[in-house]
Amino acid sequence: MAEPASSIYIASPEGDTGKSTIALGVLQMLCASAARVGVFRPIARSTTETDYILELLIDHTTADLTYEQSLGVTYEEVHADPDAALGDIVSRYHDVASQCDAVVIVGSDYTDVGSPSELGFNARIAANLGAPVLLSLRGSERSTEEIVQLGQLCQSELKANHAHLVAIVANRCDPEKLDDITAALQPLGVPAWSLPEIPLLIAPTMAELLDAVDGQLYSGDAELMQREALRVMVGGMTAEHILERLTEGVVVIAPADRSDVLLALVNAHEAEGFPSLAGIIMNGGIEPHPAIARLVAGLGPRLPILTTDLGTFDTASAAAKARGRVAVGSQRKVDTALSLMEQRVDARALLDSLELSIPSITTPQMFEYQLIQRARADRKHIVLPEGGDDRILRAAGRLLQRQVAQLTILGEEGPIRRRAAELGVDLDDAQVLDPRASDHAEEFAAEYAELRKHKGMTIERAREIMTDISYFGTMMVHKGIADGMVSGAAHTTAHTIRPSFEIIKTAAGVNTVSSIFLMCLSDRVLAYGDCAIVPDPSAEQLADIAISSAQTSAQFGIDPRIAMLSYSTGDSGTGADVDKVREATQLVRDRSPELLVEGPIQYDAAVEPTVAKSKLPDSKVAGRATVFIFPDLNTGNNTYKAVQRSAGAVAVGPVLQGLAKPVNDLSRGALVEDIVNTVAITAIQAQGLSE
Repeated sequence: MAEPASSIYIASPEGDTGKSTIALGVLQMLCASAARVGVFRPIARSTTETDYILELLIDHTTADLTYEQSLGVTYEEVHADPDAALGDIVSRYHDVASQCDAVVIVGSDYTDVGSPSELGFNARIAANLGAPVLLSLRGSERSTEEIVQLGQLCQSELKANHAHLVAIVANRCDPEKLDDITAALQPLGVPAWSLPEIPLLIAPTMAELLDAVDGQLYSGDAELMQREALRVMVGGMTAEHILERLTEGVVVIAPADRSDVLLALVNAHEAEGFPSLAGIIMNGGIEPHPAIARLVAGLGPRLPILTTDLGTFDTASAAAKARGRVAVGSQRKVDTALSLMEQRVDARALLDSLELSIPSITTPQMFEYQLIQRARADRKHIVLPEGGDDRILRAAGRLLQRQVAQLTILGEEGPIRRRAAELGVDLDDAQVLDPRASDHAEEFAAEYAELRKHKGMTIERAREIMTDISYFGTMMVHKGIADGMVSGAAHTTAHTIRPSFEIIKTAAGVNTVSSIFLMCLSDRVLAYGDCAIVPDPSAEQLADIAISSAQTSAQFGIDPRIAMLSYSTGDSGTGADVDKVREATQLVRDRSPELLVEGPIQYDAAVEPTVAKSKLPDSKVAGRATVFIFPDLNTGNNTYKAVQRSAGAVAVGPVLQGLAKPVNDLSRGALVEDIVNTVAITAIQAQGLSE
């Protein structure tokens, strides 16, 4: 019989407590500790529109459940017959729980007819589901004493309805009073934490403002409609006074016939020394004069400019009332919410209260979470040379938000910071360096000329080479200014790693630079090498690749059992290709006798116990291999892609190995998530070197 799913019920005594932030953080904690994590919403937020909180959370679950399966009942059903609704909720929850190892249950939002009994009904649900309660309290506009009193009242209400309180999170608190609030909640007898009020989390995006004012996009980059508007300002004064009052992320409301204001704002957004605007709303149903419209079009501003038929007062009122949501697609808000929970809530203490069973498998989500946590534990300095790529900027924002690494981004500072601001990416904690104007340029050129003097390198030529971002970034790593480098989103593999061969060179005792992919299957993580660097390795190179791959795998928590792959197993085959693998296997045994290695071996015998039992019954590796060494690049590259696409595996890499310091290459089709993972991997490799 399967173990019952662990669950936690997130409840609150009122609306606007920021439950979605808390639920998202708890969900991530569970996904790092359990294989199949689902979400359940006992009472739907609305019958007329999609429940955006449930939609967001489903996007982050690891159980294969649909939106409909994750819903309980409607408010109408609760009001019509509370007991019947409760019975339906219990039945539907158990359908979800039967398919999960853990479930996050998110209580009602007080969007219907609010009543004092709503928390009581949530408590009844929690008691009937056997789910302990995490209580979410709203701290905004409350004193510490008022927050504690509210917590005491809620604790009594939960107890009266036989619900078990396991923890309290006071959210949206005064940032100056967090420690005081946390301490004041301790006498309630359960773990308690406090989170600060973060304006970004309730700031509407330009897309949400567009809906709020019933407007249209007049011009600008549609991609920037996801930027948050941190402040709304009515531009009723002269252009120069408006310019004096601009702040980062502001939206300015002004009629389109104020040509001076429109042109001033468009130019201020692009100009050095002025804040980056979130957008402009032209109200009153007026469009710019044709000559002004032509001028604006000629300037080609990316800044979103909206139009609305509402008057100034109605536009300002609608914009002021618009409340942003932490929803699917709000990546900056999601990262902010996750970062808050990581930094302020003790995940271990919370999970211990749920008595989660320890899984024997590793899912892709568990592995990726562990990467981030390990990188955060000892933050390293990583250089990202491709500052002109939006994916790099978005990834940098996420890495900084989650405190994964310290970052230096290469490129011209003004344009990079302006573009990041437009994208809603906070790079305040990153260093931006222009190789052409850096104080390091002359020092790096002299070092490179010395390293390459045997090749006839001159100082003049070295100065020119050091303006190349890949060479400059690699030299930062060589000189110890940065701990590692990640590049390749916009450049070839050769452009990324050639400087490493010339400057950083191989680690002691290693003659071959190679790579592995960390293949995250549904229940385990395997290592595939080499799938990216060495086209046709010799026996000696294969042995190098195997030993390096075992060391790299161990760094990432994989117990290395090496399969040296071939088209035949054991002594059954002959020929140059098989002999090469046989020789390489013996070299690994001679050079690193502590490693478990088998070869030559076919893939099925390496991974499937039943096949292994018939082909190599006495092998300690066959049927249990974790590190797979391919005989050539053709086989390795095609196999990893076949497994990635056909088996739905998450391929993390390539992770370069054999260099004296970590440099990693991205594919030119890399997603933001791939870049984040690769930086975390590079940071962990750097941690290994410093140890």
